[in-house]
Amino acid sequence: MPKFDYDLNYAELDLRAQPELYRVGRGEQGVLLVQPYKGEILPHWRFATPDVAQESSKAIFALFEAYLKDGDFVGADMARKFLQMGFTRARRYANHKGGKKYDGPVPDDKKGQSGAHGRAELPRQPEDPVKAESARIFKAKWDEAEANEDYARLKKEHRAKYG
Repeated sequence: MPKFDYDLNYAELDLRAQPELYRVGRGEQGVLLVQPYKGEILPHWRFATPDVAQESSKAIFALFEAYLKDGDFVGADMARKFLQMGFTRARRYANHKGGKKYDGPVPDDKKGQSGAHGRAELPRQPEDPVKAESARIFKAKWDEAEANEDYARLKKEHRAKYG
């Protein structure tokens, strides 16, 4: 599987117009970079409470379905990444008060990339049940997106065409 290309200048690119530049990568890679999708999806992304997570995940899933209807794999995949990120971030806040998982700052050359980057993981704290429920809500929508047959078909076509 080709890696997400962090070397592209995403601030200057429109990947709706240039889908050939998009690589799925792993997990949530590029979720906060790829335009115009970041600008379209990010305003809906919230997980502070289960009610907020429910509203947010429904809005993002509606965008996912709209992108699929338009045959826009990149948009659908970006919406899927935001659903995944809703789950992972809510889980992080469920396990680590304030959401801080690693000790110390992100190294300058790794900003915008996920991972420990050599930092120690902080100990987990007692689970926050509110954030855990928000995570469960996002996980259900993420699973629904991953199971969508149209999404799977477009993903396969995109990879076959562009790598």
